Amino acid sequence: MSLQNDRTNAAADTKPPASRSGSAALMAVGSMISVQLGAALAQPTMHDYGPFATTWGRLVWAALLLCVVVRPDFRRYHGKEILAALALGAAIAMMTLSFFVAITRVPLGLVVAIEFVGPLGVAALGFARSWRLVWLLLAFAGVLLLVRTREGWSVDLVGFGFALIAAVGWGAYILLSKRIGQAFHGLEGLAISLAAAALIATPFGVYETRLHIPDGLMLQTFGLAILTPLLPYALEMMALRRLPSATFGVLMSAEPGIGALAGYLILQQPLSLQQMAGILFVICASVGAVVSTRE
Repeated sequence: MSLQNDRTNAAADTKPPASRSGSAALMAVGSMISVQLGAALAQPTMHDYGPFATTWGRLVWAALLLCVVVRPDFRRYHGKEILAALALGAAIAMMTLSFFVAITRVPLGLVVAIEFVGPLGVAALGFARSWRLVWLLLAFAGVLLLVRTREGWSVDLVGFGFALIAAVGWGAYILLSKRIGQAFHGLEGLAISLAAAALIATPFGVYETRLHIPDGLMLQTFGLAILTPLLPYALEMMALRRLPSATFGVLMSAEPGIGALAGYLILQQPLSLQQMAGILFVICASVGAVVSTRE
């Protein structure tokens, strides 16, 4: 099992030409930049309207746009397949709602690193009692460096808790998306799942907007929906058609570092040396887990 490749459920394990590999690597990097840029740029919108309302608006736009393009045909699928898509939608809603609440309380790079515990936990399920469990221990050590010092907790505990919930959601997303990729044609399963995620997020968004949806919210979240998840999903799909799954997983392991850079450059969120070391631990654990699955 490799990290991140189940996000789009299509992996090519044959060695591609160098030119195709280079373009695919750029696509993977572009996907990560889009995700973290979207998260950083969402901060003003969340400040004005709240994290739940912002996430809800983004999911609504993403679901509408993808459903218009894909036009999923519900008639060709059985009840179990639809239920699986709905479960994936619940995982997406949990992951995104928790993530955006977390980044209002904890620096972006730290939240992304903590969230990586989810994919690493999924990978650990395949390690059993193998020596590869050391990568999970390394990741937990990294997270500990991120949130704890000799003086006590170095981050907001509520934000830390939401980051852990996002990690659980990401792990569930990986497990469920594999089944969706096998059961649905093209992006139809994703379109249904995003629609379900938008519906699940609706009560949270309506509560935070007090039954009044500002025009500014819908306008701003339209752009955020393009940055994430629509553009990243498209770039990841094209990259996975050109790269071996393990190579793709190693590339995506850089995401906590990109999140930290986006937080520093856009949000002016400096990190301590200990926190930077923690992010490095998580990145190394992710790379190690991916590479060791190929042995």
